[in-house]
Amino acid sequence: MKALEVIKKIFLGILTVAFFTFAIVMTFLLLNFNDYGVTKVGDTSFVIIKDDIASEKYKKGDLVIVEEKRLRYIKEGDELFVYRVDSKGNANIEIGKVGQVHEDSEAVSFENGDNYSYEFVIGIGKKQYSGIGSILSILESRWGFLFAVLVPSFLFFVYQVYALIVEIKYGDEE
Repeated sequence: MKALEVIKKIFLGILTVAFFTFAIVMTFLLLNFNDYGVTKVGDTSFVIIKDDIASEKYKKGDLVIVEEKRLRYIKEGDELFVYRVDSKGNANIEIGKVGQVHEDSEAVSFENGDNYSYEFVIGIGKKQYSGIGSILSILESRWGFLFAVLVPSFLFFVYQVYALIVEIKYGDEE
């Protein structure tokens, strides 16, 4: 019987460490949102493909790790991710091949004729994870974070308070 209790404590300990590691990572990702709602850590952005974009390489629901490049290192033919901000201030992510780099005006032109200031350039896609973006998108939403992190943390806290009260009131039975 004691061996079962030890296994239970070890299992709950591992589960607790895994959950709180998950909670810390999710909080870190949310705290590193930029002005356009994309997680950016240093020169790396985590772009979630939410809509079908003009590229056969990326599908809806993909997570793309995008690395920022200085303007002088961007070359013609590079595939760049950029922000397109509409008149209401909403940012959408676009992708295109670089046609020209304008270092004097700090801008890039795509082969289709679209021009973007360097401040709207996200970078070049380095790695792609299929389907992970959909899951991350849900977890980074308000409701996803609430039900995946905050509610379980609250329930864990309530359980710990309950266990403390029981321990104080009844003491150790051994």
